Amino acid sequence: MRYAFIERHRTVWPIVIQCEVLRVSRSGFYSWRKRPPSATATRRAALTQEVREVHRISRETYGAARVHQALGQRGTKCDRKTVAKVMREAGIRSKTSRKFRVTTTDSNHPHPVAANVLARDFTADKANQKWVADITYIATLEGWLYLAAVLDLFTRKVVGWSMSERIDSRLAVDALEMAVSRQLPDAGLIAHSDRGVQYASEHYQRTLTTHGIECSMSRRGDCWDNAPAESFFATLKKELVHHEVYETRTEARASLFEYIEVFYNRQRLHSSLGYVSPADFEAAAA
Repeated sequence: MRYAFIERHRTVWPIVIQCEVLRVSRSGFYSWRKRPPSATATRRAALTQEVREVHRISRETYGAARVHQALGQRGTKCDRKTVAKVMREAGIRSKTSRKFRVTTTDSNHPHPVAANVLARDFTADKANQKWVADITYIATLEGWLYLAAVLDLFTRKVVGWSMSERIDSRLAVDALEMAVSRQLPDAGLIAHSDRGVQYASEHYQRTLTTHGIECSMSRRGDCWDNAPAESFFATLKKELVHHEVYETRTEARASLFEYIEVFYNRQRLHSSLGYVSPADFEAAAA
């Protein structure tokens, strides 16, 4: 173990110093280096390489739990603790977020607000039974780009989205219209959102009525009433936005589109879905 530690850190600290600190002989270390790797070491090296590959494919977003699940889906058998240890020893980490918040909810408006029909029941028995909607902001060097998204609580898929430099009712309506045109929901669908002016507007409410969708709204100032939508945006920021500097809104649009449609909906393993992607879960449930 001491020799392995020295080998891993020989580009950080001189070997002679490490040997002195760890009280091992340099001749012993160099003799150890010449030995052929054991079967265990060979297997560990192969696992480390595969962990690196899975982590790379995940865009460096997966922690040990998702890496472990992805390895299992590839046919590699190992336990989660081993994966966590391999990642720790190899310095493989999931991306972390930076905290910065801009308020996108304006509840000070004269429009009527709907009751909290959803009442924090974020479970669903089938697709197109319960949707949640919200709006977030993306910083670019040209100014803010606003993103509205609609998620299905059964599949956790982003079924509708829209982007604009304006945070208005059209932004929310366009995301809803995309979701409706894609999913073709039956009667009985509940669409939940916060009570911001975009969702309380006559424009948005008329669109809900046209499609026979029941409106539900969070209580004032309670973000937990719309937790799944908040969670999606937090994931989006942590895994993508906080690691980018967008010069233009056009550049941000392309990046967000690729993340949502290619990675999040079709590739990213979702823990609440048993570690499959929303698209695969939707297909299996169809």
